[in-house]
Amino acid sequence: MRDKGKLIYASMCADCHGDQGQGVAGAYETTLAGDASIGELAEQITKTMPEGDAEACQGPDAEAVAAYMHYSFYSEAARIRNRPPQISLARLTGNQLRQSLADLYGHFYGNMAYTDERGVKGIYFTGARWKEENKKIERVDSTIDFDFGREGPGEGIDKQDFLIHWNGSIIAEETGDYEIILRSTVSFTMHFGKLGREFIDNHVQSGDKTEFREVVRLTAGRAYPFKIDYVQRKRKTEQPPASISMSWIPPHGTEQLIPKRNLIPWTVEPSFSLQTKLPPDDRSYGFERGIAVDRQWDDSTTSAALEFGLVAVDELWPDFQRRNKKVPEENRQRLKAFLTELVETAFRTKLSDDLKQLYIEQQVAQCPDDSEAIRRVVLMALKSPRFLYPQTDATDSQSQKVANRLALTFYDSLPSDKWLIEKVERNQLQNEQQIREAAWRMVNDFRTRGKTREMLHEWLNMGHFNEITKDEKQFPEFDKELVADMRMSLNYFLDDIVWSEKSDYRQLLTADWGYASDKMAAFYGDAWKPAASEKKDEAKLPRGPGAERLRKTSDPSELRMGVLTHPYLMSGLAYTDATSPIHRGVFLIRYVLGRTLRPPNAAFSPLSPDLHPDLTTRERVALQTSPESCQVCHSRINGLGFTLERFDAVGRFRETEHSKQIDPQGGYTGRDGEDLTFQNEKDLVQFLVDSDDAHRAFVSRAFQHFVKQPVAAYGPQKLDELTQRFKDSGFNVRALLVEIAVVAAMEPHDANIAG
Repeated sequence: MRDKGKLIYASMCADCHGDQGQGVAGAYETTLAGDASIGELAEQITKTMPEGDAEACQGPDAEAVAAYMHYSFYSEAARIRNRPPQISLARLTGNQLRQSLADLYGHFYGNMAYTDERGVKGIYFTGARWKEENKKIERVDSTIDFDFGREGPGEGIDKQDFLIHWNGSIIAEETGDYEIILRSTVSFTMHFGKLGREFIDNHVQSGDKTEFREVVRLTAGRAYPFKIDYVQRKRKTEQPPASISMSWIPPHGTEQLIPKRNLIPWTVEPSFSLQTKLPPDDRSYGFERGIAVDRQWDDSTTSAALEFGLVAVDELWPDFQRRNKKVPEENRQRLKAFLTELVETAFRTKLSDDLKQLYIEQQVAQCPDDSEAIRRVVLMALKSPRFLYPQTDATDSQSQKVANRLALTFYDSLPSDKWLIEKVERNQLQNEQQIREAAWRMVNDFRTRGKTREMLHEWLNMGHFNEITKDEKQFPEFDKELVADMRMSLNYFLDDIVWSEKSDYRQLLTADWGYASDKMAAFYGDAWKPAASEKKDEAKLPRGPGAERLRKTSDPSELRMGVLTHPYLMSGLAYTDATSPIHRGVFLIRYVLGRTLRPPNAAFSPLSPDLHPDLTTRERVALQTSPESCQVCHSRINGLGFTLERFDAVGRFRETEHSKQIDPQGGYTGRDGEDLTFQNEKDLVQFLVDSDDAHRAFVSRAFQHFVKQPVAAYGPQKLDELTQRFKDSGFNVRALLVEIAVVAAMEPHDANIAG
């Protein structure tokens, strides 16, 4: 059949589409590539090809052409066979640069292991000075939000003369700008990132100023130590009531108390977060890649190196000197030891004698001033391809290369943890068992958790939502605070599923529980009210600016199904005043099922509801996409999008629209050509739970996000193998991440890197 199809294609199609479907300038320039089944291709050919004479290729002829195209160049398997993907040589992405510098800094102090302990350590003294004999209370507070009034903070403490010392660490779950807000009626100081690094100084309460704000860029998966010394001193005049709260405005959020889940009750080792703004990375393949090398990127890496150089001089070098007093200062050996450790960590390998001479000896000799030497070496090292291009490790030992790839996969960073460096030194990353054991240790790290949440956001395509707004007349109570609560609700849900004991991907789609604030419960009704087991004494909950507490909820009506019907996703995939079956269908096709869609032939503007006020959204979309040219794609899109029509533009469940019963029936044609029908969103969810397409899409998305390379570059069957292991693990997400890291670590990169 394919031979027959080849002849027909050559005579009827090649002039416009090219002999291998590559397109022809001035004719049909779009490449013929996709994932439609042979049956779907045959149907399209029957209806549309050849252009201007569609009836010339019908029935068996259309089927033969479809079979030839599918095998020769159209399908994914054909494209991999004709042009096997390669592992691309890539520079650090912006996030990898940020994470690598954080770990380069952290290498000199140590990185903390994951802990479940949460809260803030509080030590309460009577009297305004730290004296052990005056210590009255030592406890872990849930958060910092206290209004002591004129009564004092506790029994045995002078209400007019006391000190409270809070120390802990703040966990950033997302990379971005955070505004830290302290409100206090009495004096306090706050250090952040490193004890001794002053953040807010209100040592002497000045006038009526009680609010202090600072913006700082934090990195996902990092914990930042802080301490607050809060002092009430006796005054000759009447003292104001004592109160203090610690809030923040996180990325995509509104002001809220820093919640307990983001606090650790001790100060972790010092942390560094790059403040230099970095340009966006290339995403043309659907995931971040470090391929663009231009002036903007070059300038930003220079700024980053200069910023890190200052921190190295001000913090790393003084602390190194204090910890290494036994290293002699003769011939500046201590400085050389510091710079050697810094450059070797940045380069992810030991320095050869030649490199030591270039990066250490020559620079120290030319710079009599230690600070100048440090800044100079830092700039040279952080601008070097040995730092910026992690794959330039061909001459390193097997264990070193494995450690480099594990750190890059899990942390977007470089190996800095002492236990991992020791494994390299002992040559203990040689075989799959050793690599797998290291991977399991790394998968639960805070840094991996931050990267995993970013991956789930990409899977849900949340980066395209921007600011979600709705028509004020239809939805007057839909505001920024509600959107922020919804986003936080979705994040809590994602984290709970992935980091639970089973870590079951299917629960992401089927769970009938979630998290909600009081504001969400009021807006979305009974389905979002707290579960009975979560009801607490409201008087004991801290209250402050934006202090809505997310609590676990369940839906007795069984209308809630994981992420798919979550109001944040549903409202993000809708217009300001109406649902959008097309947006929802495209999301399901491309992201959840991993299928391809060609761009629309022309710019698409939805029909205004005002033109057809009596039509439901489904009827209006069906009308607009009814032309044959639209149905090529919309026959696939609409059938999925319609299944979610019972969730309106803000994600609230409904049964009717314009007094008409909503029809949530839909359908889908799989890669194998099988036609499926769904009665409603429940049928859709159950299909997705069992769908090979959905499983492969999730695995592929995870691989691309963590490795930043196409999975096919590691072997034409690698996606199938990983997907099968995912199923065999009970769809354990953490186990999948380990398998991905093992594949990336064991692959002999040296032989198949494309420059």
